[in-house]
Amino acid sequence: MLNGRYNNEQVTLSANGKWLALVSDRSGTPRLMLYNLSEQRFVDLPFINTDEAVVESPSLSRTGRYLVYITSIDGKPDIILYDRLTQRQEILTQGYRSWVKRPKISADGRYVAFETSRRGHWNIEVLDRGPYVELDIPDGSPVNSPNR
Repeated sequence: MLNGRYNNEQVTLSANGKWLALVSDRSGTPRLMLYNLSEQRFVDLPFINTDEAVVESPSLSRTGRYLVYITSIDGKPDIILYDRLTQRQEILTQGYRSWVKRPKISADGRYVAFETSRRGHWNIEVLDRGPYVELDIPDGSPVNSPNR
């Protein structure tokens, strides 16, 4: 399956047990990869891996729709949220003047907890993406209205 001659590290499992996200050097340099456990194959993650960015610390929502990770361009780490449905990325820590690390997304995709050095030492912060985001809920249907 995934074991072999490559370095595979920083693995995370989706809450439904169907997806693994990991950092692997299968392409010669460390890349963020997504593995479908039921089909036993890697799936594409368009727009995530670039030559100038270092990616690490992946975390998956319940069905793997949302993926958060750290990327560092020019040495400054930022937390990125990637929506596999829309293939869009959002920088969650844009404008942060401190270091961030180890993001974890909630199963429903609404909250992202991470470590930050904003107050001079490492603390935990929780970012609420808001009540109107499409949640990654068990039946997969989006929830984006106040009448939920």
